[in-house]
Amino acid sequence: MAATGRVSILVLMSLVTYMSGTAESSITSAEFIKSSCRSTRYPALCVQCLMGYASVIGQSERQLAITAISVSISRTRSSASYVKKISKARGVKPREYRAIQDCIENMGDSLDSLSQSVRELGSIGHAVGEDFEWHMSNVQTWVSAALTDDNTCLDGFAGPSMNGNVKDAFKDRIVNVAQVTSNALALVNRFASSH
Repeated sequence: MAATGRVSILVLMSLVTYMSGTAESSITSAEFIKSSCRSTRYPALCVQCLMGYASVIGQSERQLAITAISVSISRTRSSASYVKKISKARGVKPREYRAIQDCIENMGDSLDSLSQSVRELGSIGHAVGEDFEWHMSNVQTWVSAALTDDNTCLDGFAGPSMNGNVKDAFKDRIVNVAQVTSNALALVNRFASSH
């Protein structure tokens, strides 16, 4: 009787394991992205940015983090180019010009940090334990530094004397970059905690 009971429990556990595996595999890439984006600060933006890459992301936490950082790189690069164009516009005051140059430098630093993060995530492979934690710590540090650079760019235009057309021309772009980078950091942290 005891042996039969153990066999029944083993069969039941096997069935539960099989059913939970089946349920997980029936989740679509789109559902995976939506579910993952709930852990970010800007979930609607997260879904908007990543849904077009659903076939690449699949249900991989690692690929989701890499894609989120890659989107941040693309947005940062585009915004940096736009800010450079503004710096050459007529009527830019000397103080605004300095703030723009500082912003361009910060965005360059942000791009460097984000690029290092993508390379590091690409090299993780099947790292486990302390090796995985070391790689992920690097990635988290670099994405966090990129977010700080984005926010520092905005800080250069703080104060009433900096209100005007120049600030208005790119503030929304830089805020968007900071939000996308914030989402990327949240997804990196999610990936790190999943191991």
